[in-house]
Amino acid sequence: MIRYDLKCAKGHRFESWFGSGADFDKLLATRMLSCAVCGDAEVEKAIMAPRVVIGDHPLSAPASPAEQAVRVLRKKIEDNADNVGTNFAAEARAIHDGDAPERLIYGEAKIEDAKSLIDDGIPVAPLPWGKKKAN
Repeated sequence: MIRYDLKCAKGHRFESWFGSGADFDKLLATRMLSCAVCGDAEVEKAIMAPRVVIGDHPLSAPASPAEQAVRVLRKKIEDNADNVGTNFAAEARAIHDGDAPERLIYGEAKIEDAKSLIDDGIPVAPLPWGKKKAN
């Protein structure tokens, strides 16, 4: 996997992960990449600086206001909700049915389990980040 900092013709900066540099080149050539902010299909690699992290503190500032907003959202959720891990779907259903105490939760769910929750009127939403790395 490789992460590239990208920018669109309108000046938005964002990042994305690719299986390889060749995968990025193939998607770019077929115009299957678009700006994560505005959807513009004119995307190119931005100048990247290495991101050095000591503990949980990066030595560089976030690449964009969107990245900063996601960082703030993540901290707020992690500080105020219970991480129920892979038991998310069952716990969300139990809370909805009144079989577990009402509280804010987050965790992981298979796509079919998330769809089932939504179909049953249980409000859920995907989070715009993956698991934290355990180094």
